[in-house]
Amino acid sequence: MVVLISGAGSNMAALLEACSDPEYGAQIVAVGSDRAGTAGQKLAAEAGVPTFVVPFREYTDRSEWDRAMSDRIADHTPDLVVSAGFMRILGPAVVGRHPAVNIHPALLPSFPGARAVRDALAHGVRLTGTTIHFLDEGVDSGPIIAQMGVPVEDGDDEARLHERIKHVERRMLVDTVGRLARQGWTIEGRHVRFGRTEDSVTDATEKKENR
Repeated sequence: MVVLISGAGSNMAALLEACSDPEYGAQIVAVGSDRAGTAGQKLAAEAGVPTFVVPFREYTDRSEWDRAMSDRIADHTPDLVVSAGFMRILGPAVVGRHPAVNIHPALLPSFPGARAVRDALAHGVRLTGTTIHFLDEGVDSGPIIAQMGVPVEDGDDEARLHERIKHVERRMLVDTVGRLARQGWTIEGRHVRFGRTEDSVTDATEKKENR
């Protein structure tokens, strides 16, 4: 898998640790970012994982950047792209070419977007959480793979609540990505199921051969 990050890479670090177990079933072949010099890139490089950067500001528009990001991901021929704290929206050039999942700090479809934790607090919900979903061309709108709830406690502010969500999401991300790698998946409409059908195995093989 290729993991995309924008900052410290704590979720990427959890995946790196999981991948050290041969029975986990997955390996990180590269770590990509939209900005240079992040702590997460340094961590990946120290672990011997190739890194790359596709700076958003170096491109004239979003679609051009999206195509460049898709090409850099394709250099590593991943079976899965994991957006783990990546703060850019991936467009059709990426999501139309690579199966990609994202981790989001809310129980989708509630509170999509970059301010999910703040929005949940402002709305007064008593339960929020985290969601792993496949990416599509919308904003946090793709088929849901897994969710876990996190209670909102009296006195929570955004930082305190987000920290508890991060603790849960790291565990869920590692578990879910491992299951996707070991078992495969099928998507029927908006329903994601672990395990491959014979047709999905054939389709995946053909897509990989055509890259």
